[in-house]
Amino acid sequence: MIGVVAGAIGFPVIYVLARNLRKPKRWSLHVKLTLFTFTLLLVLGALAYFVLEYNNPRTFAGLDGGQRVLQSLFLSTMSRSGGFSTFDISQLDGSSLLVTDMLMFIGGGSASTAGGIKVTTLAVLFLAAFAEARGNNEMEAYERRIPQDVLRLGVSVVLWGATTVAASSIVLLLITDEPLDYVLFDVISAFATCGLSTGFTQNSSDAAQYVLAATMFFGRIGTVTLAAALAASQRRQLYKRPEERPIVG
Repeated sequence: MIGVVAGAIGFPVIYVLARNLRKPKRWSLHVKLTLFTFTLLLVLGALAYFVLEYNNPRTFAGLDGGQRVLQSLFLSTMSRSGGFSTFDISQLDGSSLLVTDMLMFIGGGSASTAGGIKVTTLAVLFLAAFAEARGNNEMEAYERRIPQDVLRLGVSVVLWGATTVAASSIVLLLITDEPLDYVLFDVISAFATCGLSTGFTQNSSDAAQYVLAATMFFGRIGTVTLAAALAASQRRQLYKRPEERPIVG
């Protein structure tokens, strides 16, 4: 678990912590958002597994309290990047599979070995929602203002990820007879290059494995390429068109 966390929080975070571990005031906004969001998801995921699998006879029911806590933390950690499992994933409750789907889709920190849309992307989206709920025009966190182009970049990454997962899941449902929860789980695991599997990939056809391999490629390379392309494609526009607000929500 320590190894997975070290690889998943991101090298920029490790670099800052190595130089200013005891000086939080010198930590950048990225480091603070990554550590807070990563830790929060790790704890919430462990609590979810502990509650949802507590009475599952195929997983936690035969374990003592200490082992239940350990295995909950282990599952929550491995869902972010590691891909190791001490239980048959297909034996998890359907609600636990859904929790794992969400954790894998989010992934770890930016510039890390983890996949997914990254925890800072999720943090920026929530900060935008909080700012909108409070009627603020700017996103702020830890006494810093976050520019609007970061929000647009985050939305683009999430849409790219959701589109990739949805397209791959639809194709696999068409060419296989497996249930949606198993297909969706392995597709998100492929997109996030996590490694966990319900067994669907092992037993699937060659065509399905090609689809999953393409999903891994687009999930790992596509999000990084998209983010870099969007960040580099900013240009100055010398005019503004008339403003009109569509109905949202």
